[in-house]
Amino acid sequence: MCNLYRITSNVEAMRRLFAVAPDNSPNLPLFNEIYPDRDAPVIRVDADGARRITTMRWGFPPPVVASRPVTNVRNLASPFWRTALSRPDRRCLVPVTAFSEWTAEPDPVTKRKRKVWFDLPAQEVFAFAGVWRPTEEVDRFAFLTTAPNELVGRIHPKAMPMILAPNEYTAWLSGDFDTVCAMSDAYPDAEMRILDAPTG
Repeated sequence: MCNLYRITSNVEAMRRLFAVAPDNSPNLPLFNEIYPDRDAPVIRVDADGARRITTMRWGFPPPVVASRPVTNVRNLASPFWRTALSRPDRRCLVPVTAFSEWTAEPDPVTKRKRKVWFDLPAQEVFAFAGVWRPTEEVDRFAFLTTAPNELVGRIHPKAMPMILAPNEYTAWLSGDFDTVCAMSDAYPDAEMRILDAPTG
């Protein structure tokens, strides 16, 4: 389960890569470490059909009031997620330049688990498949996870974020429920790399 990622690209690159209208590109800082319950940029489609960059808070409102916000979407068959997944206007792209998973075992020297970062070297920015919903306080988002590929699975065998290929962006933002659920495959190992490999 990914609970840390970053987006250190500039707005102009995001506008270009995600086909965002120029007049919908706000100034944004670099997001070097994004943790749950922090604000981050997402791309969603306006009522007029234009894509725009906006800021939302990471963590979907939980089904139980006392629970923490839900950061990752795992069970696509769950009624809790079906509403957002069934509505194209509640889907979004989550821009990413790298994401992190914790090692399963502690480092033999520090005795602590380590963060291992992954990216896509051929893509300046890529996107997680996200969903969002409005709340009284602020709009909130989460992103989907899927079974890991071999590269990520060596570090985190349970799951990895659902990464979309550029030719899938439009389908994710406009397709029907069955179409988007069928897209939840692990991203190819050959197109990813580890930025910080664990030692020991």
